[in-house]
Amino acid sequence: MEGTATARRTATATLVVIAIVVTALALWKIRVVIALLFLAFTLSAAMRPGVDWLHRRARVPRGLSVLVHYLVFLCVIGLLLWVIVPRAITQVQHAIGDVPTSTTGLHRQVAHSTGIKHEILDAIYKRLKRLPSGTGLIHPALSVTKTAFEILVAIFFTFAVAAYWIFERDPTIGLVQSLIPRHHRRVTRDTWVLIDQKLGAFVRGQILLITLVAALLSLAFWLDGEPYWLLLGIFAGIFEIIPIIGPLVVGALAIGVGFTVDWQTAVGAAIAVLVLRQIEDYLITPRVMGHAVGLSPLLVLVSVTTVGILFGGFYVLLAIPIASVVATLVDVVVRDVNPADIDPPALIFSAKDSEG
Repeated sequence: MEGTATARRTATATLVVIAIVVTALALWKIRVVIALLFLAFTLSAAMRPGVDWLHRRARVPRGLSVLVHYLVFLCVIGLLLWVIVPRAITQVQHAIGDVPTSTTGLHRQVAHSTGIKHEILDAIYKRLKRLPSGTGLIHPALSVTKTAFEILVAIFFTFAVAAYWIFERDPTIGLVQSLIPRHHRRVTRDTWVLIDQKLGAFVRGQILLITLVAALLSLAFWLDGEPYWLLLGIFAGIFEIIPIIGPLVVGALAIGVGFTVDWQTAVGAAIAVLVLRQIEDYLITPRVMGHAVGLSPLLVLVSVTTVGILFGGFYVLLAIPIASVVATLVDVVVRDVNPADIDPPALIFSAKDSEG
């Protein structure tokens, strides 16, 4: 009897281990889908206060409110492209000059160019030399088409899920509450809503920071006489998405481009980036982001590095939201903090609007 019981426990433990391994492998295989779902939930959290505000104040149906948000987003992107792209194209053309139409002419310009123009033309020349010809072009063309289609599908999937989650979050919370003991239901809902508020505040804060950094650095680079100041400013704003590492890359690039003029321009670019970082760290970020995620700089750096190593570059964009979720769960589950006692982050919208 004892031997039978031992064998049964061993078999049960083995099945549990196998189930865990199979589940882990399955989740790893669909990690892109999970990442897109999490991104969609994050975008939905950012939109939710605006949707609820329009519904509460202007009696706009929530479905129409979501559509308004998407239309505003498309209009802003279109306006930015209309204003920025022509100037950016001009600066790119100025950076590389008249691009020759033959390989021989390109090689000649590579040999006689210097600075960043030489680096760009040399990279183009080396890439052209490695290009396949004839039937060898078919497979790369199909691969590019397939990748572009997958990106479009991923974008559509993300925005569609974000829209649906506006309506499905509360029923989902109710379903989860019905599956757990009654005395845990209130804490479960408060925790879920708090995480939603943090994710939404983080996205809205990032959008504001990207806009401020791009505008301020573009102005600073223009005053400094930095070549391609608009491109560098836009690049700096976009790289604001990548914590810690992004500003370092921008600073190094701005200094390198500045040296193509003279050392004074390079020093001016370095000072502009450094001053903006200090202003951002001590004035802008505390006021704009506040305690949206509640993470220390060290934890942010560790989270970004860990996520980047484990999953790859794309997932770095989700490192801070993931770390924020984990930190909130640790506070509630491990440290036994009541989520109702935590002040919800309020960015643009009040806590009441964020809770919906």
